[in-house]
Amino acid sequence: MSHRTHRFPVSVKGVIVRDGQVLLLRNERDEWELPGGQLELGEDPPDCLVREIREETGWEAQIGPILDSWQYHIREGADVLIVTYGATVDTDQPPVLSHEHKQVGLFSEHEVKDLPMPQGYKRSIADWFSKLREPAR
Repeated sequence: MSHRTHRFPVSVKGVIVRDGQVLLLRNERDEWELPGGQLELGEDPPDCLVREIREETGWEAQIGPILDSWQYHIREGADVLIVTYGATVDTDQPPVLSHEHKQVGLFSEHEVKDLPMPQGYKRSIADWFSKLREPAR
């Protein structure tokens, strides 16, 4: 019996809500996505996410809980395991657009539903908004 091994990268993404708006980046496929990137071998996922958010937006983030994970099929031969985390920032500075994306934006929870992006991101964003509304314990 032959077993074909499938290998694909792991990408860690952060849901950052500031002043009631989530930070999103528009990629080369004209989809909106969460900041983050590919996990390197031996790298701690929260450390990777702090680095990626800094590189993509100029913001220093504090990483919170894992929100979700799923396999995303981008196109034929391009699949990735996405792991999303809730994250916070303590800055009033606008995000800085890096060379990796076409546009940066802050969107209300209501606006997210109509944006072109994978459903998994929308699910993670809704989950983080919900968690942020929960009373502090």
